Amino acid sequence: MAILVVYWSGTGNTEVMAQNIYDGIIEAGVECDLKQIDEVLPDDILDYDKIAIGCPSMGIEELEPEEFLPWYEDVEPLLGDKPLLLFGSYGWGEGEWMDYWQDRVNDLGLNLFEEGIKIASMPSRKESEEIKLKAKRFAEM
Repeated sequence: MAILVVYWSGTGNTEVMAQNIYDGIIEAGVECDLKQIDEVLPDDILDYDKIAIGCPSMGIEELEPEEFLPWYEDVEPLLGDKPLLLFGSYGWGEGEWMDYWQDRVNDLGLNLFEEGIKIASMPSRKESEEIKLKAKRFAEM
């Protein structure tokens, strides 16, 4: 089994979350790749059993529209029934973009793993440990 952790990060907060997820999956003893979206072609998704996708909240609580969203729209039809973990950081609001993203995934009938991980700004040490624990559950499911 192989898991892909793929993300877009503007300030580095979502990148830290991606690293936490990767670390949790590796600690669970599962093969994992950690990549930014510009390193992953849509068809590359087919090589993985599970996918963790990260994007921070941008603008007025939305997915980053210039780089991430076009990439994600190409990937979304290829996700099929692969377990999917969503994650990202936010800096204002209450993280509503994650609710919208989860609704989108659920409306398409994709296989969402639990609730997405959303963290205000940079994850604290405690939040990083919680992210790793969730990533282990994701890997072991």
